[in-house]
Amino acid sequence: MNDHSETLIDLALSEDVGDGDVTSLYFIPEDRRSRAFVAVRKDGVVSGVEIAARVFAKVDPTLDIEILIHDGSKVSEGALLIRIEGNARSILTAERTALNFLQRLSGIATLTATYVAETKGTNARILDTRKTTPGYRVLEKLAVVHGGGVNHRMGLYDRAMVKDNHLAAEGGNDALQAAITRLKKDKPGVQVELEADTLDQVRAFLKMDGVDHILLDNMSNDDLREAVALRGEHTVPMLEASGGVNLQTVPAIARTGVDFISVGALTHSAPSLDIGLDFSAES
Repeated sequence: MNDHSETLIDLALSEDVGDGDVTSLYFIPEDRRSRAFVAVRKDGVVSGVEIAARVFAKVDPTLDIEILIHDGSKVSEGALLIRIEGNARSILTAERTALNFLQRLSGIATLTATYVAETKGTNARILDTRKTTPGYRVLEKLAVVHGGGVNHRMGLYDRAMVKDNHLAAEGGNDALQAAITRLKKDKPGVQVELEADTLDQVRAFLKMDGVDHILLDNMSNDDLREAVALRGEHTVPMLEASGGVNLQTVPAIARTGVDFISVGALTHSAPSLDIGLDFSAES
C-alpha cells in the first residue's frame, strides 16, 4: 500500500501558495514569532493530525511542532491537537492546507465511528468502498480505520470482485468456477468476492471452491438472514451486505448476522469536522 501523502502535501501547497502568500508577506512583519494551536470546534474522532503537522513542517522546517492528540482519538469540543511555535508568516501560510487535510480526514473518521457505534452488540464490521477522492484513497481509508472501520479492497488489484455485469458476460457458473480456479492458481494471494442479487445465487456460490466473500446486494433483511442461515456454521465465505445502508438502517442490517456492511458514504459523503487554528494570546 503506497503512501502518496508527501506528493499530496506538495500539490496542495503548490495550488494554495503559488508564488507566495501575499497577505502574510505584506501584512505580517517578517520577524514576528507566534504560538498557535490547532483546536477542535466539535466532538468527533480525529484523523490527519500527523499529515497536518507535516504540512507545517514542509512550509517551514524551523517551526517547533508538537502533536498533542494522535490520530484515532475521540475528542471533545475545545481539544487542542497541535501546538505550533515560530515564524508567524509560516504558520499562516500553512494553516489552510493543514486544516483541509485534517477536517476532511477527521470527518471521515467521525462518520465511520458513528456507523460503528450503531452496530454495537453485533459481529458486523463496517467497511469502506472505492468511492474515494482521487489520489486520497490511502489517507481516506486510513481515516476509516481511525474511526473503527475496516478497509475493503484498496483497488482493482488486491481482490477480484465479480459483479452482475461480469457474471452476465462470463457465461454461466461452470465458466465462473474455471475463472476462479485460474485466478487462485496464478495469484494465490488475491481474494475472490462474488455479487449475489438473489438467494438462488447465494446457494450456487456457496457450492463453489475458492470463494472468499459473497456480496449480498440490496437484499431485504429477511433475505440477509436467510443467506446467513444458508452458510450455516461455516466462516467462509464471509458475507457482506451492501445497498440501502444509512444510519437509520444499519442497526437492523447488522443484526441479521452478516460479517460486513459496506458504506460508500463514509468517504463520498462525510461532512468535514469543524477544526480551526487559534493564535495564543501569549504570542
